[in-house]
Amino acid sequence: MDVLFPSQKLQRQLSMQRDLQRQWGKEGAKRITARLQQLAAAVTLEDMRQLPGRCHELTGPRAGELAIDLHQGYRLVFRPTENPPPSREDGGLDWRRVDSVTVIEIVDYH
Repeated sequence: MDVLFPSQKLQRQLSMQRDLQRQWGKEGAKRITARLQQLAAAVTLEDMRQLPGRCHELTGPRAGELAIDLHQGYRLVFRPTENPPPSREDGGLDWRRVDSVTVIEIVDYH
C-alpha cells in the first residue's frame, strides 16, 4: 500500500530513527516504525485488520480517519488518500479497495 504524508517535514520526522527515539522513546519509536512498515507492506487496508495494533475507523469529528494503536495511548492517525474514499453499498468505507493512505499525525486523542 502507498503510505503518503501531507508534508516532507512529517515524513522526515517519522523516518529518522534517532528523531523518533528522542521524541517517543525507544519503545515508541519501535512501534511507530513497525506500524508504518505494516502499512507499506499491506496490499490494501483490509490486510491491516489481521495485524496487531487494532486498526480502526474513527467517529465523530474524526470521521473519515483511521487509527492504529502505538504506545502509551498514542495512535498513528491516517486517512484514505483517494477523495472521496472508496465506499461499500451501505456507505461504509470499503477497506478492500483502499490501497493508499496519508498519515496525518501521531496523537493521544482521548
